[in-house]
Amino acid sequence: MNQIDSFLKMALEKKGSDLHILAGDAARVRINGDLQVLHQDPLDQENVKEMLMEIMHENAREVFAANDGCDFAYSIHDVARFRVNVFRHLGGLGAVFRAIPNAALSFEELNLPEVMANMCLHKQGMILVTGKTGSGKSTTLAAMIDYINSRKGVHIITIEDPIEFVHHRKKALISQREVGVHTDSFAEALHSALREDPDVVLVGELRDLETVSIAVTAAETGILVMGTLHTNGAAPTIDRLINMFPVDRQAGIRTMLSTSLRGVVSQQLVKRKDDKGRMAALEILVNSSAIGNLIRQGKIDQLENAIQSGAALGMRSMDSSLKELLDQRFIAGEEAYLKAFNKQTFEVYAPREKKKAG
Repeated sequence: MNQIDSFLKMALEKKGSDLHILAGDAARVRINGDLQVLHQDPLDQENVKEMLMEIMHENAREVFAANDGCDFAYSIHDVARFRVNVFRHLGGLGAVFRAIPNAALSFEELNLPEVMANMCLHKQGMILVTGKTGSGKSTTLAAMIDYINSRKGVHIITIEDPIEFVHHRKKALISQREVGVHTDSFAEALHSALREDPDVVLVGELRDLETVSIAVTAAETGILVMGTLHTNGAAPTIDRLINMFPVDRQAGIRTMLSTSLRGVVSQQLVKRKDDKGRMAALEILVNSSAIGNLIRQGKIDQLENAIQSGAALGMRSMDSSLKELLDQRFIAGEEAYLKAFNKQTFEVYAPREKKKAG
């Protein structure tokens, strides 16, 4: 067993989500959102380089040599898969390993609401899952893909960088492509996917104008497109998507989104009160006639109010999601306060230091 595998197994035994390897520092693991030292001894620069080069495949080494950084997937047989980012820093090399479950979790295991299952049943349109890095977007999308895979005889294409969850065929035919291995870019793979008779296309990241433009067009022409953005909140997500386009195209994109958007799920992970890990707090926007009109007219600033008044359609704001988790005793009041967008709503749960400062 190489040293990396040893560290990774130690991290998994502690139920860690991420392993951090940094030349000149001790190995650390993220447990329930907090970094903890995994091994006290600082890692030698040459040792880290040797460990990382040993597990990098040829393509990853070429990308690293060209860009001083690369992403790839790594597996320990019969143990787990990991998403890996290797980078160069002041003290040498570093890497972060994100643990990926062997199988996609179900809607029930993730406590996802029924409205998200309903989104998966659409035959065409766009579903966006957003949040900062490490907020569980990939896990949520994997559950949605598995939901479709278990129920519909369709062709699903995933485009990822790298492939995280490996989906085994159930009712659906699934093709999984990795950027840098099976295709040069998200845009190229998405353009190719349109000629491959897909019913559902998952785009791991909508990171540039070309990819977004193709995705929106695909959603308009009869394909269910799922994608991610690193945005916080449903309204900022739509605003970001529109503003990726030149000003002279934004009116057209607003019109297209007003009809093709199925929903936006914006999430963040919160610590469970019972110390059994973390769970997702979800802000959910469901496209309705009222939401569509606001998008088409460019009244993005009014979407938050529309979400708050759309509970009957399954919509919820981030703060109402936190309030629900708090009422169900899944999370503590202080955690709700720390994660809330509008702190005043949860002021009674503010940490004591905050109250004294006030």
